[in-house]
Amino acid sequence: MEPIVLLLFLLLLLLSFSTARDTITPSNPLADNETLVSATGTFALGFFNPPNSDNRYIGLWYNQISDHTILWVANRASPLVNSTGVLSVTKDGRLTITSQNSTVVWTSPNSTVELTSPIAQLLENGNLVVMQDGDTSGNYGWQGFNYLTDTLIPGMKLGVDLTTGINRTLVAWASENDPSPGPYHGFMDIRGDPDIYFCRDSTPIWRSGAWDGTHLSGIPDMSTYRGFQFNFVNNASEVVYFYSVINRSYISRLLVNSTGFAQRALWLPDANQWNFFWNAPKDLCDDIGQCGPYGLCDANDSPLCSCLQGFDPKNPSNWNLRDGHDGCKRRTPLDCKNGTDGFVTVSNVKLPQSDNCTVDMNLNLDQCRRLCLGNCSCTAYASANVSGGGSGCIIWIGNLFDIRNFVGSGQDLYVRLAAADLDVSSGKTQSTIVAVAVSLVAAALLLTCVGCFLWRRKKKRRVLLGAMTSFNEKSNHEPGDLDLPIFDFATIAASIDYFSDENKLGEGGFGPVYKGTLEDNQEIAVKRLAKTSIQGLEEFKNEIVLIAKLQHRNLVRLLGCCIQGEERMLIYEYMPNRSLDAFLFEKERAALLDWKMRHQIIVGIARGLLYLHQDSRFRIIHRDLKASNILLDEDMNPKISDFGMARIFGGDETDFNTRKVVGTGYMSPEYAMDGIFSVKSDVFSFGVLVLEIISGKKNRGVYAIPPHINLVAHAWSLWKEGKSLQLVDESMGYSFPTNEALRCIKLGLLCVQEHPEDRPLMSSVVLMLGSDLASLPQPKQPGFAARRGPFEVDTSSSNQDSCTLNEISVSMFQPR
Repeated sequence: MEPIVLLLFLLLLLLSFSTARDTITPSNPLADNETLVSATGTFALGFFNPPNSDNRYIGLWYNQISDHTILWVANRASPLVNSTGVLSVTKDGRLTITSQNSTVVWTSPNSTVELTSPIAQLLENGNLVVMQDGDTSGNYGWQGFNYLTDTLIPGMKLGVDLTTGINRTLVAWASENDPSPGPYHGFMDIRGDPDIYFCRDSTPIWRSGAWDGTHLSGIPDMSTYRGFQFNFVNNASEVVYFYSVINRSYISRLLVNSTGFAQRALWLPDANQWNFFWNAPKDLCDDIGQCGPYGLCDANDSPLCSCLQGFDPKNPSNWNLRDGHDGCKRRTPLDCKNGTDGFVTVSNVKLPQSDNCTVDMNLNLDQCRRLCLGNCSCTAYASANVSGGGSGCIIWIGNLFDIRNFVGSGQDLYVRLAAADLDVSSGKTQSTIVAVAVSLVAAALLLTCVGCFLWRRKKKRRVLLGAMTSFNEKSNHEPGDLDLPIFDFATIAASIDYFSDENKLGEGGFGPVYKGTLEDNQEIAVKRLAKTSIQGLEEFKNEIVLIAKLQHRNLVRLLGCCIQGEERMLIYEYMPNRSLDAFLFEKERAALLDWKMRHQIIVGIARGLLYLHQDSRFRIIHRDLKASNILLDEDMNPKISDFGMARIFGGDETDFNTRKVVGTGYMSPEYAMDGIFSVKSDVFSFGVLVLEIISGKKNRGVYAIPPHINLVAHAWSLWKEGKSLQLVDESMGYSFPTNEALRCIKLGLLCVQEHPEDRPLMSSVVLMLGSDLASLPQPKQPGFAARRGPFEVDTSSSNQDSCTLNEISVSMFQPR
């Protein structure tokens, strides 16, 4: 009997495969409980519910893997709400989705060809098409590949069909639970030399770089992707990018995710999960406009931005504060009429933004140079195609934007300069020499005048800052050298209504904080050093040394200081939403923080710390990171504040040892116990802060019974028990993406691991925030720092006023 039973089973299995269909006809629609399967079983299409959602959609997924990740959605903006549905094809060749009460919720556009016997078919490449029954010519009346969702799979095209005008754009899901269009999208800009852009709403975030004949120039590692074939078509019919897999065993996807990253992934059969091996933007130099016009961004250098040869910072003050967005300006104007201009070669770069360029594939590089010299508006040129020895010509008209350096890859860019800015020492005419001599004399006189002015101003500043002669040796700054505005006492006192209680925001160990308004209506926060503050003077000096030279969207901005007699005041930009702790730990206000906002805050803090640790002029350790030191602007963007305890690291230093442990933030074990601190100490504090943001609970609370002595221990216990979602703040209800929440909890636990070497760097943290949960390593035992004990100081009691510039409360104690 056993052979007969086996034979019957095989026959039934064969019958089930033979009855699987890939076609819908007007008389045979697709019911809610049915699935279309492509001819060889690669793809499946049917109704689905996103996680934690009652809405129904028609979606496409890979049929031969366990993870039914949705690759394409038909009705992403028109779901079936609390209803089953039917997918039909009408007699005139339109697809419709109808609810159980016969209401049509979605309809495809009209067929572009006349169909007398229409069918809808799921092709082997995953494309759902409407066509004439029996037609194999590919003359489709409608096709899903023309209407992308958030994912590109082999065969899908990103770009513009110039014949039909269809612009195939990738648009991220609004969230992991909502396929409706979100703010992030990727599209092909066909101006100049076509380029792929990744944007948030209308703001460009990243661009791929133009196609250079072998790969997209902003993604040099594309050439290392074995098993892929990348294609870029730019002709009279279309401008598109698409890819295919040479190794047919590869299951791949390229997507724009809801958290603001473009990602490429391969399916790992052995691990049964997706491997995300590329993402963008991957570093600060990927941000469009990071270094402005004629600026060069180098992610391996500090500072990131430098000016091209022949150019100087347009805004030296901001440039010194590490804000390069204003870019650079020419040192010497071009001299097109006399033909003395030349070119400097900038090697190994991503070519500039290409919407203001022209391309001629019939010119060689020498002809390209002559063409650029003959056009007074031309500012640079390069080869359009680097394959086969190079060919074609690109010339740029106007400013050059978004240039970045690559190590061992990239292209040569030839930037136009005036003769005076070229590295030449001969060939100058006598008139040129005379002109230079006259210019030098004039410059010397001017410099003498400027020097006298600066000397007088420097002398005045040194008198004002006489009380601040003991600066951190690593800063290499004299007080008079600080490029920081000094406000007079009368101006600041008037702006805060002469220290009135109505203008007082709060008070901490440093002193009171007031809200003020300058004459130009700029709102400010004024932190006044209390005369009774013992540690305040040191913090005052520390903040001026550090923050004066820092500028980042996630750091609070120091506008200036005021020093007169015994008065010491710091003037900051005003943060209308005050500090994070005022939201997290108050039930009524915590409800205002939905998951999207909390995740935005976590990402912003991470980027601010990355700047401090890696991208600022010096490596800076904050040492006092906590919720009350995170300020929120009018859009709830986080800004790290209070650098009174911060320290600067030198070039190769990895950690410091101190005899005094200071600060009231979330201290790592090695700092609290042994006085050793490093960038990993800030990582630990960040991890605790992440857990607080997710849970809405303070780290110092008591959780259940021992050993749950604090939030870190509580989170670790829930993680080991597989109950981590119980950590999520109840005020958010259940309207949050569970995978994203679990990823952030896991990331928080990775940051609070007991041993510093196990904790990730902030550069890895920023990448992890956009990675898949499964790609993160497993956390180890955390370090339960900030134990309840005699040295603990809690500055978050309810009777304290929350203020824009948070209160500085300082604890000093000796390590063991």
